[in-house]
Amino acid sequence: MGRFGEPDELIGTLLYLTSDLSKFVTGVVIPVDGGFNVYAGV
Repeated sequence: MGRFGEPDELIGTLLYLTSDLSKFVTGVVIPVDGGFNVYAGV
């Protein structure tokens, strides 16, 4: 995306992880990196 993320862009993931919607999610890494992994070839 050509820029660093802003703190308010993390809110969606934070709300998801703290809600009942994620109660069955365990042991997973959720990258919130603006697509860096896709373009960096990681």
